[in-house]
Amino acid sequence: MRQLVVLSGKGGTGKTSITASFATLSKDALVVADCDVDAPDLHFLLAPEIQEEHPFVASGLPEIDGRKCIACGRCIQFCRFDAIYFDYQIDDIACEGCGLCAHVCPEAAITMRPKVSGHWYESMTAYGPMVHARLDFGEGNSGKLVTQVKEQGRKIAEASNRHLLLIDGPAGTGCPVIAALSGATEALLVAEPSISGLHDLKKIVAVCRHFDVPVGICINRHDIDSTYTECIQSMADMESIPVVGHVPYDENVTWAQLEGQTIVNYDEGPAATAIRTLWAALSNGELEAT
Repeated sequence: MRQLVVLSGKGGTGKTSITASFATLSKDALVVADCDVDAPDLHFLLAPEIQEEHPFVASGLPEIDGRKCIACGRCIQFCRFDAIYFDYQIDDIACEGCGLCAHVCPEAAITMRPKVSGHWYESMTAYGPMVHARLDFGEGNSGKLVTQVKEQGRKIAEASNRHLLLIDGPAGTGCPVIAALSGATEALLVAEPSISGLHDLKKIVAVCRHFDVPVGICINRHDIDSTYTECIQSMADMESIPVVGHVPYDENVTWAQLEGQTIVNYDEGPAATAIRTLWAALSNGELEAT
């Protein structure tokens, strides 16, 4: 199964808008997984109808049994997050759920109760199945939730005989990005022509190369700064990375977003035309061949 993950290295490059357009153009031939679980927004454009909701349990919260506790203070001493008060009450916000307190308690008076850190969903859109999630505020283990979303998307694709899993990856280069890249057959990197865009593009290229994932670059809003567009092109040439798309700035992309639509459904302007051309190239396996 092909797993195409769309990444950006930084936020605000237009990654989700392009991914949503791909889903629209696929004509129910793929499964979409929104793996940006810390700040999901693909649902704004694809309007999924939730069919199943599942809790995400990533860690636990300690619970102290007052009948067993001998007030030895070891849990307070060893807690690196100062999450246990001197009256042996737990600060749920400060606690990271590491479980060390339960490990060092000599009387086994502390147990870890499961903590729901978010939810993930199986949904249906007008363009096919979608798996997405939302991590609760301040919760960790987003890489684990990304893996859950991606794995469920793969299972749905196999069960429905769809041969492409389209993954809207998170921004950055950290643990959630690595989880999104795991098992991917190819990665499309959406870059913007700016100082930070070029800097973060180099970082995400290095991550993809480390995991031996074939990559291609799409320069979004390429006409807003010709100098940095040329810099990105030069970097791609030096790294032997194909630049498979140039999407021009088009204010109708913003108007489409305000209407809750993808640009390819909204009009046939320059951005929509460029994205259609890009999707045709990716559908023909241009990245798989690199």
